[in-house]
Amino acid sequence: MTADPLIEATGLVRRFGMVRALAGVDFRATAGEMVLLLGPNGAGKTTLLRILAGLVRPLRGTVRIAGADVHRDPGARAALGFVSHHAMVYDDLTPRENLRFHAALHGLDAAEREIDRALAAAGLSARADAPARGFSRGMLQRLSLARAALHDPVVLLLDEPFTGLDPLAAGELRGRIGDWRARDRAIVAVTHDPAELWELASRVVVLRGGTVVHDSPHPGDLQAFRTTLSGLLAA
Repeated sequence: MTADPLIEATGLVRRFGMVRALAGVDFRATAGEMVLLLGPNGAGKTTLLRILAGLVRPLRGTVRIAGADVHRDPGARAALGFVSHHAMVYDDLTPRENLRFHAALHGLDAAEREIDRALAAAGLSARADAPARGFSRGMLQRLSLARAALHDPVVLLLDEPFTGLDPLAAGELRGRIGDWRARDRAIVAVTHDPAELWELASRVVVLRGGTVVHDSPHPGDLQAFRTTLSGLLAA
């Protein structure tokens, strides 16, 4: 018996002017899945994530997150954590203030304790009360990841999550993603390099020209899959 999906998108269509970003995309992910979303620049990956996150409305199609319509039910977003390839933090606020603001949006209990824990996990405790404006790209990315996970969402949408991270921080992020998957979260990650998350992925989806051209369980051998991917993108 197949588990009910935490993410269920049907018939997603989106254009930007004359540019077709998505052309009837269906997508689903269940608890405990880590879906690697691949494709060339302009394939529609970021557009798909932003529609799944409720930040962009499709021209046609629906998205349900944990059973709720993300574009009609404001409560659906409480189930989501989203990390953009832009940090999306308030530069004039400190990390602590950024996380307090996010905690208030979600009505978190014991918020200060959770914020301290999130800052420590992100390696930002020493800079917790300094304005984020002067932070490096990697520090901003760690803050963005901390914010996205603060309210313990059941769905994590990650757009190039390794951007700016040094090898130590990247290894820590892989550990966190593994923990999320073990706790039955549904995770969708866009990456330019499948090796970054290959060992954690349970499924691989490839977009090209706004359509899904490949959707399969983890294919196993990465080098063999790179050959498959090259063929898919050249077709």
